[in-house]
Amino acid sequence: MNVQYFLTLVAVLAAGGMITVIFTWFLTRNDIQQYISLKSAESRKEQQQHLLPLRLQAHERMIVFVERLNPSNLFIRLHQPGMTAKELQSLVLNEIRSEYQHNVTQQLYVSTSAWNVVRKLKEDTIAMLNNAVAGLPAGASGVELSRKVLEHMASVNDNPYDLTLELIQKDIHQLF
Repeated sequence: MNVQYFLTLVAVLAAGGMITVIFTWFLTRNDIQQYISLKSAESRKEQQQHLLPLRLQAHERMIVFVERLNPSNLFIRLHQPGMTAKELQSLVLNEIRSEYQHNVTQQLYVSTSAWNVVRKLKEDTIAMLNNAVAGLPAGASGVELSRKVLEHMASVNDNPYDLTLELIQKDIHQLF
């Protein structure tokens, strides 16, 4: 009899415990879910606070890259008296590739569309430079190359460097 009484008492206590746990769960379920969502929102906000400076810095670096990629700035910065077109071309191509490699990790922090436009601008700049050199005589000077590229840029209706800068600025404004 003691075993039967003991088993009945255990079953009643277990059932009471289960009912208490279930009742407590239904009473605190919303509070627990609200606490978890609040904590995850705080975590997301904290992550955004840490990422915002990195994203702004990446956009700044993209703007600097586009400005340094602009042929008028490239030629002013790199041209040296007495250079041939081939020498200037080589120096400019090395500078473009070096700048690009220096900034390639910034694609993590800018939008895909902005990065693709910057990458395409780099490729178009290289193609423009190579086409200009191909159209010059063999012994052309660096000044002739500069003139040809800058004349081509002047003939373009919409400056691709300005358009890229506008796109990067729009990308920045989406952060706020």
